[in-house]
Order: sequence, then C-alpha cells, then structure tokens
Amino acid sequence: MTIEEQIEFLKKGTVDFIREEDLKAKLERSQKTGKPLRIKLGADPTAPDIHLGHTVVIRKLKAFQELGHTVIFLIGSFTGMIGDPSGKNATRPPLSRQEIDANAETYKAQIFKLLDPEKTEIRFNSEWMDEFDAADFVKLTSRITVSQILERDDFKKRMREERPISMHELLYPLVQGYDSVALESDVELGGTDQTFNLLVGRSLQREYEQEPQVIITTPLLEGTDGVDKMSKSLGNYIGIDEPADEMFGKIMSISDELMWRYYGLLTDLSIDEIGELKQKCQSEELNPRNVKIYLAKLIIKDFYSEEGANQAELNFINQFSKGNLPDEIEEMKITSGDYKIADLLLKTQMVESKGEAKRLIKQGGVKVNEEKVAHAGIYVIVNSSIGTLLQVGKRKFLKVIAK
Repeated sequence: MTIEEQIEFLKKGTVDFIREEDLKAKLERSQKTGKPLRIKLGADPTAPDIHLGHTVVIRKLKAFQELGHTVIFLIGSFTGMIGDPSGKNATRPPLSRQEIDANAETYKAQIFKLLDPEKTEIRFNSEWMDEFDAADFVKLTSRITVSQILERDDFKKRMREERPISMHELLYPLVQGYDSVALESDVELGGTDQTFNLLVGRSLQREYEQEPQVIITTPLLEGTDGVDKMSKSLGNYIGIDEPADEMFGKIMSISDELMWRYYGLLTDLSIDEIGELKQKCQSEELNPRNVKIYLAKLIIKDFYSEEGANQAELNFINQFSKGNLPDEIEEMKITSGDYKIADLLLKTQMVESKGEAKRLIKQGGVKVNEEKVAHAGIYVIVNSSIGTLLQVGKRKFLKVIAK
C-alpha cells in the first residue's frame, strides 16, 4: 500500500486521528528506514472476559500488525489497582494484585484469537511502576498541573455535582500517560472515553523529550440492546469466549439498524462493501435477516473457524427459526416453593442481578413454560418433579425441578 492507502485502511471505524499529518510523517519515516512503528494499546484487566466491544480497538491494533508494525498489548497490572475513572460518576473500588493477575491471564489467551502471538509484545505496566518510589512519583506529578487534570470531563461533572474525587483517581491519567514514555510509543489506540488519558501521554512524551505519539480513537460499541455501551454489568454483551452458538444467537437478536454498526466495527469488509450490502437491503434485493446471518458468520469465524461459523448457523436455524426447543436442556433441583420470577432467575444464575432480570422481563425476554412473563411481580410455583422451564432471551434455557 502507498502511505495514503495505509492511512485510509487505518481510518476505517475510527473517530479521531491526533494528528493525521504526524502519522503520515511517522509512516514515511518507517518506510524509509525499515524500522516499524511501536503501536500501543493498554487495557486494565478489571474483568476476566473480553467482549466484542473491546475488540473494536483490538482490531485496529491488528490492522497495524498486518502493516508490519510492532504492536504492544499493555496490561494495566498497576493502573488496574488504581481504577480508571473514565465515565464514572463515583470512585470505583480498586482491584487487588491477585485479581489483576488472574484476569490478565485470561486476557493474554483471548487477545490471540485476533492478534498474531509471534508478532505481539505483551507488557505489564507494573514492570516500571513497581520500581517507582515516592520521589519518582513527586517528579512525575511535577510534569502536569492540577488545572490540567481537572479539565477532565468526568472530574468536572463530579465537582459540579459535589461528588468526591479521590486523590488516587487524579493520578490515573498521569500513570497511564507515563506508560507511553516507558514504551516510547509512536501511536496509542483507545476508545473515545480514553481521549483525555491518551492526550496526557502525548503531553508527557514532550516533557521527556520524546516525539509525541499519534492518538487514534475508536467508537464505543453499543450492546445487543442498541442503547447502552456493551457491558457485562448491563447484560448486553457478547463475550468472545462464549460458545459459537451463543454468539450467533446474540448477534441475530440485534436490530437491523445496529447491524450496520457491527459490520463497520467488527468485520474486515470495506466501507464500499458494507455500503453495497446496505443498498441491496434497502432495495429489497437482499433479506436483512440473511445479511445478519452473514454478519454473525463473519464475526464467529474470527474467534472459531469457518466450519464453526457454519455449524452455528445450522444450529440456529434448527433450534430457533423452526421454533424448536434445544434437544438437551440443563436441569437444576431447588427447594420447592413459590418464587418471584426475578428471585428465581437470580437463584438459578440465569441472570447476574435482579436489575438485569427486571430489565429483561420489561423487554419481553423472559418466558416460563414457553409463556412470556408480563411483569417482575409474577410468582412461579416450583413444586413438580416434571420441572418448570425457564427461558431468558433466545438462548438460555433451564428446567428447575423441586427437590
């Protein structure tokens, strides 16, 4: 590719390039010298699972890898203990090093579903931050002003609402920014919620007499509900470690409108190819359902295989399109009695919280014995050895049996 073609390739599915002319200069120098650029993506392992929302920016890291550059997946083993305040209106509890280390191991395994392990540097920011003493931290904090840190939208909002801001939160963007200095990164990637932190890194590199990194941000992906950012806590996520059948069903549940967003951010199809599919749907040359099946197969192929994607399609058609129940349904024995449906779903681990249960019921996503639940106040009687069939969404089934 020419430099211009590389930039166009990298711009797909992005929001900001800060600055594009800097990236062009770095790419030209790399091409001339044969020295690859150093591309950094950091992630705090605050949860053990990576979902499709995380892969939007990981795919951009993969794009740089395909162009021959050095990609660095930085695990925030130190910053994770501080807790990123991005988008938070309250102080988040920091994780322990043990929790961070456990989650980091799963991250390392999962990212190689997209990245080439032989061409990826895995680094931990505890490598250098654990070496910092009190004097080093004082020197680091001298590189930025309090007014600069308080320009952060999250902090300004909390101050207006008179919500507390802990001192350790003020240090977070500074520590994340120093990672770019330690790694001498040429480009740093992140979601749009990370823009402030990435800019701090650019600023600190100047302070340490390094050439400032280029910042590339990617949009935040909406979850299956099409409203909120994909999040495990909201129950609207698609995990990349989920079974292929589960992923397929969840992708098929998204709206036709959201489908195009997923095409743009989660596949390698070009903008022109996606535009052609959309135009054919609008002219009724293609059925949107079939285009959504194609999307599901493209995504699943990245994490499993083409064969796995084809099998997931077949299973979906057999199980859901024909209105059949699964051949095998898990069973659980519980104490007989009357249960509020939200309590029962939580007890049987069909949901992670009562809030999630109520949201799903409100959306019409919960059935008992194949009858849709109207509201969260309904009681379910569990007193049969035959069993009561619970269904959450289109993919979760459980038969509860009285013991």
